[in-house]
Parts: sequence; C-alpha cells; structure tokens
Amino acid sequence: MTQDAVPQTPTPTRRTHVVTGADSGIGAELVGLLRAAGDRVITCGLGDAVDVRADLVTRSGRTALVAAVERLAPGGVDGVALVAGIDDRGPATVSVNYFGTTAVLEGLRPLLARRPAPRATVVTSASALSAGDLSIVEACLAGDEAVARAAAGGAAGQGRGGVIYRSTKIALNRWVRRQAADARWAGAGITLNAVAPGVVDTQTARRTVLGNAAQARVLAEALPQPLGIPGPVRAVASAIAWTLAEENAFMTGQVLFVDGGADAVLRGEGPYENGVRYSPAAVAKMVFWSAVARLRR
Repeated sequence: MTQDAVPQTPTPTRRTHVVTGADSGIGAELVGLLRAAGDRVITCGLGDAVDVRADLVTRSGRTALVAAVERLAPGGVDGVALVAGIDDRGPATVSVNYFGTTAVLEGLRPLLARRPAPRATVVTSASALSAGDLSIVEACLAGDEAVARAAAGGAAGQGRGGVIYRSTKIALNRWVRRQAADARWAGAGITLNAVAPGVVDTQTARRTVLGNAAQARVLAEALPQPLGIPGPVRAVASAIAWTLAEENAFMTGQVLFVDGGADAVLRGEGPYENGVRYSPAAVAKMVFWSAVARLRR
C-alpha cells in the first residue's frame, strides 16, 4: 500500500531586475534588498564587481549595457531601476543623469514588455523641488543632448554648476509624467515611476554636500528635512523595491518624494489647491455619455 505524496508548495517564480548605479549607495542597498527577497539582480555600474560594466556618459556605453542585459536575460526582465547618477557640475552630468537614464530605459523596454508584471523606476532627487535651468531642462526633454550639454557648459562657465544636477532631475520627473500613460508604457502594462530621495547617508553625500558644517547649514535651508539630515539609505531603497514589486500593479506616472518631509515643507498644499480643468471636448464627451447612461438605466 502506497502513501499519497504530500503536496509541495511551489517555489515562487523569482523576478529578474536590472539595477544601474549598483556599485554603491542607494543602488547597492537596493540590490541587497532585492536579493534578500529571493530575486535575481543584474547589476550595472563602473566597478569590477558588477555584472555589466558600462559608462552611461557615452552612447556606446548605453548601447553596450542594453546588449549585455539582453544576453543575460533573453526571456525579459521584470523590473528596471535606474539609480546611476553623477554631479560633476558639468556636461557629463546631463549625459549620465538624463540621456543615459532615458536611453537605457527605452532600450530595456522591449525586455520589460516580455514579462507579465513589468515595473520601471528612475531615481531622481528632492533637489528638483528647487528651480532649475530652463534651457537645460527643455533641451533634455527635446532629446537634444548636444544642446543640453552646451547649456550645462554655459551654466558651469558662469559659476552656476550647482544648477545642472537638479535640472537633469527636473527633466527626468517631467519625462516620467509625459511617458508613463503612453501606449508604449501603461498600454503595455509597464508601470513607470520616479523616486525622489532627499539627502541620505551615503559616502557621496558625506564627501560633498555634508562635507563641511557651513555647506550643511545651507543645505538644511534649501532642503529642510524634518525627519532628519541625512536620512537612512534603506528607506529610499525600500521604496524603490516596492515600486518594482509585482504588488505595484496600479501606480504609474508618480514622483514619490522619500525626502524626510522636504516636499511638504517647501510646497505645502500647492500641488493640491486647484482641481483639474477639463477641455471643452472632454466636457462634451462626459455630457454625451452621461446622457447615454441615463437612457440605458
């Protein structure tokens, strides 16, 4: 007499993610969280320990990264987190932060579309709450890297290099808002969001913006964080990890400020003061379909 086998709980299918900027800081913390959850992570960066080494400042580097990921995950990827970014106060910041990010994300979009629950997240910055250089922002959104780099070079030459980084992040936030609802993203079931961290406790932050007491005081005025400066890296990485999770099935086009309260302090109720104003065409359609709905009751 044989004994029936005890049913085995199937092992959950692991999700495969791509993380740029995986060498350090938020990117490294995110990789650790995703792997701890049992997911596979294809790490991208400039160091020797990553799976894909590529410099996003160049078009060839961006193309090489996409090609390498395609070889490593021919069946597609479930999540992409674009964490890589620099602040060299010059044109390279534009090339890496905006054009490198958007080019890699566009290049990986077909791999995302092959999976049943695809998620994409870009990391921007709470510094985008401050005004940027409009010429840099507009050139980025127009897709003109040469003009954007020239505008950044002009700003640097005028002693305004500090505005370049936040300008690239402003452009990224706006790019996400423009693209997320498009047929190529939401229409393909791909969520596209941004996470905008405040100042968190990374080696880069301690070496730069937190490097001396006077600069830290300036930062505290420009980007007040009631929950503390610097904030915890894990809090930001955890937020990104959730946006990449299968559970995040109904949020897209959002800029999530994980910033210790800076957005609430600086913008207050501003984003929510006024309701949407519909176009005459949209109002006409709503009136028409409301009438149809009443007739069909």
